[in-house]
Amino acid sequence: MAHAETAMVLAAGYGERMRPLTLRMPKPLVPLAGRPLIDHVLNRLAGAGVETAIVNVHYLPDQIEESLARRQGMKPAIVISDERDQLLDTGGGAKRALSLLGPGPFFIHNADTVWSEGASPALPRMLKLWNPDIMDCLLLLAPLASSIGYGGKGDFAMAPDGRLTRRGERQIVPFAFAGASLCDARLFADAPDGKFSLNLLWNRALAKGRLYGMRLDGHWMHVGTPEALAEAETWFEHEGA
Repeated sequence: MAHAETAMVLAAGYGERMRPLTLRMPKPLVPLAGRPLIDHVLNRLAGAGVETAIVNVHYLPDQIEESLARRQGMKPAIVISDERDQLLDTGGGAKRALSLLGPGPFFIHNADTVWSEGASPALPRMLKLWNPDIMDCLLLLAPLASSIGYGGKGDFAMAPDGRLTRRGERQIVPFAFAGASLCDARLFADAPDGKFSLNLLWNRALAKGRLYGMRLDGHWMHVGTPEALAEAETWFEHEGA
């Protein structure tokens, strides 16, 4: 079983769809079940054995830094990747932090994605499944049928061996990206400088047949809007996570 000592937590975005809540508060600090969204993420990473989380900041960064300072002494240790000068998107942000992430494998985790666990926790299962001989990246995928607050048409179809294909323009596919992936530094070979999306690197892996997925057993909460946040709160009240 692989071990991930580090993780990238993507916390720099504006959270525009979560307005008005995010006009004065960055989305990672929006509370769910009494805790900021980013605390749910960090606690889950700690449970998977991650020692250090690199957290990038851009929008209202001082608030995020102040909140994370309250976790002093808790795992994982926090290192800030400062993007105050330029928002680099998901791929560019992770590339800037590569020297801190190390060779990997490491998780790249959205700061605002939350799920309940099924029979076995998702992140340790991803580490068990990780195989760099055949994979450039492993994505956690949520079945649309058991997702909360998601109204889209899905992102990927998955073959029995876990290999992924993207949704076609007029298709509906069974799985949405659940906000967490596992990769190593090889994924960023020949990546561009500056701002770019992880989707660019995933498409390269797709073209080589090296983008894989793993199904989430539990319930994914797509807390993209205030309405979806309210749905997730209701779920927590009745079911717990």
